[in-house]
Amino acid sequence: MNIGIFTDTYFPQVSGVATSIQTLKNDLERKGHSVYIFTTTDPNVPKNTIEPNIFRLASVPFISFTDRRIAIRGMFHAVDLAKELKLDIIHTQTEFSLGMMGKFVAKQLKIPFVHTYHTMYEDYLHYVLNGHLLKPYHVKQMTRLFLKNASGVVAPSKQVKETMDRYDIKAPISIIPTGVDLSEYTKPVNASAVREKLGIAEDTPVILMLSRIALEKKIDHMLKSMPELLKYNPKIMLVIVGGGPDMDELVQMSKDLGVSKNVIFTGEVEHDQISPYYHMANLFVSSSDTESQGLTYIEAIASGTKIIVRSAPYTDALLTDPSVGVTFNEDDQLVPKIKTYLDHPNSFDDREARKKVLYGISSDGFGNAILDFYRHAEDYFVREKLSDSSIDPEEYSND
Repeated sequence: MNIGIFTDTYFPQVSGVATSIQTLKNDLERKGHSVYIFTTTDPNVPKNTIEPNIFRLASVPFISFTDRRIAIRGMFHAVDLAKELKLDIIHTQTEFSLGMMGKFVAKQLKIPFVHTYHTMYEDYLHYVLNGHLLKPYHVKQMTRLFLKNASGVVAPSKQVKETMDRYDIKAPISIIPTGVDLSEYTKPVNASAVREKLGIAEDTPVILMLSRIALEKKIDHMLKSMPELLKYNPKIMLVIVGGGPDMDELVQMSKDLGVSKNVIFTGEVEHDQISPYYHMANLFVSSSDTESQGLTYIEAIASGTKIIVRSAPYTDALLTDPSVGVTFNEDDQLVPKIKTYLDHPNSFDDREARKKVLYGISSDGFGNAILDFYRHAEDYFVREKLSDSSIDPEEYSND
């Protein structure tokens, strides 16, 4: 197949969406398919850089998310490229500029478009005029409008599927968890080098947080737990990996709480350099309650690092054995759970439990599931066109 993926977010931007797309691209190409990425320009990618099968369209920073970008032109150029590449299907990964462009290209080429719904936007409304302009009802209406005429929707988790059902989305919806290239996290790495780089001794307990540094990730909840943790063990270090709009605020909070000497903000780390950070940590923690599917959770588990994350339908289903990790509901449960793992480091070592969790979310399984999804979407597309009496069947005689 010739597959066109349209996304506002792609490397070198660091995000779960970019990682998901790259994982999918790599696996589909390994399986003999051609994948073309249509995305935005990026100031960190020089104009003359050669990126095979990646097409960047002129863009500017997105309002309220200045570390993300939105295309400002290139729609008809994208159509010409898609025709030249003889695309069979369009897979949009954003509801904004490149998503709209992908829909337009699919319509012009008379091919199906499918969509992955990555972001639970109801949790992000505070970014737009502090939540005074857009309400959950508006998110529902805009989502329904965008997904009109879609031939399929990928929900990375049951939680997303339930949201799509609540929005009364008509297109077929498939739950397909994002895959992970497990080899990146199971191969030997030099974790000691990362500790040395950060100035952390080998016997120092390390708690790792890895995410976009933004309000909705609730990193502040972990920071507020640090004074109590340091009473238990004053050597504990909290390493926060990532970049984002609320970095300065959280750095100041660590100072105000008197824990700055035990907190390290690394800034953004290239994704292909992330694995050693998971391996050098004793625990991975996330306080976020906005994850549709926590890709970093899977990466941590694949690395053999136990995780403590916020309770949600997705995480409760994922974490059924303490050898993999546990969830918490209230902030006051976080410190006791961290203490239990640090006090009993060898008590939860059932490797089979970890293998069970990782089975089925490999990049190979992810790619196969998406290919099946594409085939069903193509069938749905043809059936819908044949049932539309206003369509000339000759237009689709080659489908």
